Amino acid sequence: MAEATATSNKELPWTPKYDARFAHTNQTKRCWQNFIDYQKCRKKRSEDDEVCLYYKRVYTSLCPASWVSDWNDQVEAGSFAGKI
Repeated sequence: MAEATATSNKELPWTPKYDARFAHTNQTKRCWQNFIDYQKCRKKRSEDDEVCLYYKRVYTSLCPASWVSDWNDQVEAGSFAGKI
């Protein structure tokens, strides 16, 4: 019975926790900020760092996949508009 519970918990979607900085706004800013926070964290620590992975989970949950793909291409090309 414990195995069934563990399996069903893995299938649940992940949702970012409440962030007071973006309480009553469109979540676009939160998406953008977490993408930038991930890029900064990745440079300072590593891609596998727990803190960095949190930022990644947030932006992948909130941002449209096409935005993330474009932004990743821009980061690699050195033409990303954000300050990293």
